[in-house]
Amino acid sequence: MIIKEKVVDALNAQIVSEFAAAAQYTAIAVYFDDEGLPDLASFFYRQSDEERMHAMKFVHFMLETGAKPIIPGIPALRNEFDHAADAVGFALQQELKVTDQINNLVSLAVAESDHTTNNFLQWFVTEQVEEVATMTQLLQTIKHAGSNLLLVEDFVRRFAVHGAAADEAGA
Repeated sequence: MIIKEKVVDALNAQIVSEFAAAAQYTAIAVYFDDEGLPDLASFFYRQSDEERMHAMKFVHFMLETGAKPIIPGIPALRNEFDHAADAVGFALQQELKVTDQINNLVSLAVAESDHTTNNFLQWFVTEQVEEVATMTQLLQTIKHAGSNLLLVEDFVRRFAVHGAAADEAGA
């Protein structure tokens, strides 16, 4: 194994967080689906898929470096929200928590002189900037829209199209 044992334990803990985030985003998507807001629901279903992909990045990295990933059970999730801002605010708090976790992993990798893991984690450091910015912007949009969530639906629809076009331009 080419990564440090303390780092292996921390990476396994992060796998829990990533799979839990995927499930939590599905729960938020279901909330929006139930509220008749299909674009917000689709946005959070895509976020769920992305979080699962993050978890799998950790799994594959660990396997490639000779460490054994532990696939966790998922902790209890929040399924009830009072309003759209509550759901998105919760998602933002989760992204801020993950950002702290990633930063702590980087600090541990540096402290353990585990350059392999530190290098791997840099993608996540950059990704968290995007995740927090996206949730912050969505929450601001919901607050500006007030009770007219159809404006938010339009924003999310345009944002998703813009994001897809940007991805294609970068490919």
